[in-house]
Formats: sequence, C-alpha cells, structure tokens
Amino acid sequence: MKKVVATLLQLAVTVGLLVFLFHDPEKRAGMWNALVHADKRWLLLGLAIYSGVEVLGALRWHLLLKVQGIRLPFWRVLQLFMVGVFFNVFLPGAVGGDVVKIYYLLKETKGQQTAAFLTVLMDRLLGLVALIAMTALLLGPRYQAFLETPATRALLWTLLFIMANALGAIAFSIVVTACGWIDKLPARLPGRDKLVEMSLAYGLYGRAWRTSLAGLAVSALAHGCFFTTFYFAARAFTESVTWLNMMAVMPIVAVITSLPISISGVGVREGLFEKLLGDLHGVPGDTAVLISLTGFLVIVLWSAAGGLMYLFYRPSQHAALGEIIETVAEVEDEVAHPPPQP
Repeated sequence: MKKVVATLLQLAVTVGLLVFLFHDPEKRAGMWNALVHADKRWLLLGLAIYSGVEVLGALRWHLLLKVQGIRLPFWRVLQLFMVGVFFNVFLPGAVGGDVVKIYYLLKETKGQQTAAFLTVLMDRLLGLVALIAMTALLLGPRYQAFLETPATRALLWTLLFIMANALGAIAFSIVVTACGWIDKLPARLPGRDKLVEMSLAYGLYGRAWRTSLAGLAVSALAHGCFFTTFYFAARAFTESVTWLNMMAVMPIVAVITSLPISISGVGVREGLFEKLLGDLHGVPGDTAVLISLTGFLVIVLWSAAGGLMYLFYRPSQHAALGEIIETVAEVEDEVAHPPPQP
C-alpha cells in the first residue's frame, strides 16, 4: 500500500510539474520552432553515444560477475542489464530495475545467491563512487559560477549535501568493516542490513582490487557518455553551451532526478535544465526544456530496446512482479541475516 501511495504522489508531482512547465503558449511555440530548426545530426550522435552507457554498464557488471566465478556470456549479461533499464524507466513505482536484474540473475546462478546479489550492490557502489569523483573534478573549476545566483547556489548546496551523506555512509561502512564491528551493531540500527551487505561486498571484492578499479574506470566512462548525450541534445538546438559547461551541470541533474520526486525524474529534470542553463549560460527556457526532453527521449528509446530483450528473454520464464519482489526480498534478508555458524 505504501508503494501505491508513493507512486500516486510521484504521478501527481509529475503531472503538476509538466502543467507548470508547458502552460505558457509562447514557450510551447518557441519549443516547436526550435524543434523544426534542430540539427538532426546532433540528435543521431546523442542516440549513438548513449549506447555506450548501456554497453559500459553491462561490461562493469560482467567484470564483477567474473570475480565471483559467475560465468555468463557478455551478451547474456547485456540482456539482463537492459531488462533492468527497461523496468527502471517504465515501471519505476512498481519495481526497480535492480530487483528484476537480481531475480533473473538468481535464476541463472543456482547455488550462488549471495554472490549474485552482491554483484548488483557492488555495481551500484562503483557507479556512485565514480559519480562523486567526477562531480568533484567537473564542478571544482566552476564552483564560483554556481554561487552567483540564488537558484544555482541552492542546487549546488543540495548536490553537495546529498553527496556528502553518500560519501559519509560509504566511509562509515568501510570503517565498520575494517574494524570488524558489523556483528556488534544493534539489530534495530537504521540501515544495518545495508551495512552488512556492503561489508560482505567489500570482503568479496577487496582482494580483487584491480577489477574494482577497472569497474570504477568503466563507470566514469559510462557517466561521461550519459552527460555527453545531453550535450549533443543541446547542440541540436543551440551553440551557447560548451561540452565542459554541460558536464558541470549534469551531476546536479543526475543526482536530483534520481530522488523519488517524480516518475523517472520527468518534470524535475526539465525544471533543473531550465534554471541551470538559463542562469549560467543564458539559454532560453523553451530551449532548455526541449534539451531535457530530447535527452530523456534518447533514454526512453534505449529503455524500450530493453523491453524488447525482455520479451524474448530465455530460458528464464517471465514472472509476476509480486513474485519478483518477494523472492528478492527473501534473498536480501538471507544475505543480511546469515544463519549462525555451528
């Protein structure tokens, strides 16, 4: 019931934001005019470069699976990865893509449930660490520019607050693991189960540090492809945004739209682009919104490809969403609460 209510709230926020963004007829006319005169070559480049996001993401996961002795062909891993992407975009309120990936991976890896589950967790951790590192690298030289207006300053502080908390949680989990305090944590400590899972992941991948570093590098490349997709979308409509400027803006967009505010970040993403590109680079509001929608459309198209892969996914049989959620929840509970050793 909580998930249903949360989804309905997200839907209401999404509709409200879209109405607010598109209620002005002059803005809609400006968007149509920009779309008519768009340079379609940049749109095709954006569609092509985004393929790197999915391929590199699957490659990172493939590396992590191999460390645990899970030998699946890369094409099979790519299928599983794309299925997860599809669910992330098209059914965000019902079931997350990671849950679906874990469920079907468990079907492919009998007897390796813990290792299979933790590869997905480590995959997310590497992506997060790479994003934090890239944010520091990209925003550092342009820090002062974001402080010049109240809106961009507020967005910058929001990003730094979120990332500081994420980095603090990772650092805390590493310290707790290194000191052997995991078993001493109170059973009712908020987030204890996640700390246990992260500790297990560190144990599994700490010895394979070369692979972990390779996964981190692949994550950075994937983020670069993702950010560049929106740069190409911008170039289709304007020349006032440079690649480095877009790379500095994208961490804020990526992090804030990942919060469960609206469905797939729709509405939130457009508002962020309108404010950031407008205040920092003088891009008209209609053009900024169109840049956001175009970049998101590229994501949707590639996600739809994941849906096609899901339709033809074999040999695993498709399962009901309720069964997927229940099965993965049971495995997660087993990982976080292993039976005592005799």
